[in-house]
Amino acid sequence: MENYKVMPIKYEETKPFILGIHYAKRMPMIQFSFGLFFNDELVGVVCYGSPASQSLCRGIAGDEYRKKVLELNRLVLKNNIKNEASFLVSNSFKLLHRPVIIVSYADTSQHHTGYIYQATNFLYTGLSDKRTEWRMKGTNKHSKTICEQYTLEERKNNPDKFHVVQRPRKHRYLYVIANKKDKKQILKNFKYPILNYPKFENKNYKTNTNIETQGILF
Repeated sequence: MENYKVMPIKYEETKPFILGIHYAKRMPMIQFSFGLFFNDELVGVVCYGSPASQSLCRGIAGDEYRKKVLELNRLVLKNNIKNEASFLVSNSFKLLHRPVIIVSYADTSQHHTGYIYQATNFLYTGLSDKRTEWRMKGTNKHSKTICEQYTLEERKNNPDKFHVVQRPRKHRYLYVIANKKDKKQILKNFKYPILNYPKFENKNYKTNTNIETQGILF
């Protein structure tokens, strides 16, 4: 794509861009951030970090590869022009250390099916398990953060402040970045079945703070 480039960016650039656009309005744990620049203007950001669950890391390709798992946990575009998302994701892969297994999710509660992952040839491995999670009134804190900051007794004894909800299931996608030999072994170790892509409505969504228009991102 002419006049576009993808480069590593600092957290100080990443945070305001994400919080200004992404519907979740919170920052995930980030190890690597890459920016999409058009004529030197930052127009997109993709972020990677360690998954919150070590059992997830082991569950993808076994204990041998648990430290090789990264989660693509934010993908945000300012204008969402055609092909920007796939260009950003595919070029960010080239800047990551190998071998690495990328896991990412499409949120069914936001009507996402993972259009961008399908466009960039991720492997689809089904829906996440049914689970419950904690919510705290008046905040958008992640359930893991709530559990770290408050004991189970505190949460149970304050029903006006804390409550449990059913966590929406998410479409899970995986991508292996490795040489031919390593990739073959990683795929052999996969614990999840590789399935056909879920269908999606092919609409021209825009990226802004309106959840209804966040259709191909997450």
